[in-house]
Amino acid sequence: MVKYRQIFQKIIDFIYPPVCPLCHTGVSIHGEFCADCWTAINWIDGPHCARCGYPFISGYDFDDDVLCPVCAAGKNELDWIRSACVYDDASKQIMLPFKHVGKIKYARAMANAMIWALRDVDVSNIDIVMPVPLAWRRLFHRGYNQATLLARPIAHAMGVNIDYDSVRRKYRANMGHKTAAQRAKNIQGVFRVVRPDKIRGKHILLVDDVMTSGATFAELRRVLMKAGAASVSGVSFCRVVHAL
Repeated sequence: MVKYRQIFQKIIDFIYPPVCPLCHTGVSIHGEFCADCWTAINWIDGPHCARCGYPFISGYDFDDDVLCPVCAAGKNELDWIRSACVYDDASKQIMLPFKHVGKIKYARAMANAMIWALRDVDVSNIDIVMPVPLAWRRLFHRGYNQATLLARPIAHAMGVNIDYDSVRRKYRANMGHKTAAQRAKNIQGVFRVVRPDKIRGKHILLVDDVMTSGATFAELRRVLMKAGAASVSGVSFCRVVHAL
């Protein structure tokens, strides 16, 4: 079976040679950025918070277990969070078209980067990969849940199930340009666990495209833990970073 898959993949590569999803330069495998596009992105690859992955100033010698002020103050309740890159002008060229303009061809490269971002955490106990749910109204308008497109290859790489339907989300107005406090208030009560039997006792990894204030992850974690989840962690493609 493995041999046939390899043959089939070679045929696909011959018909559709792998290219960088951004600039279409030839690459070695499907789902990777070329060297130029990769180096243009501000990947979180230096010292960072041991819990939430917040990047610290490079060039300083930090211990592996150092926490950012938010996590040190106990304001992050997820077991851990990781993000592949910083949300800036470079990553916007990927994230915004992927999320709003239907550039779903970026999904594989983004998911691969997110898998890379998980390299320093123990994911051996993860039972479920869960894309952050999208409200039906927004799903109908957009046509797809971008978090689901990212979650599928992550779940496949980890060899665990993906959960699409245990949580429902109410529609709320877009949270763009809101403060952290406004985001936290706006997201309250939007999630509802409808399949607690699938959640109870499970270690869950949440997946989203961008983390701004962390309010969405925090609220989803609250309802999942209330439903009996054993732990909740999170991963996103990019995250907003402010000076600490």
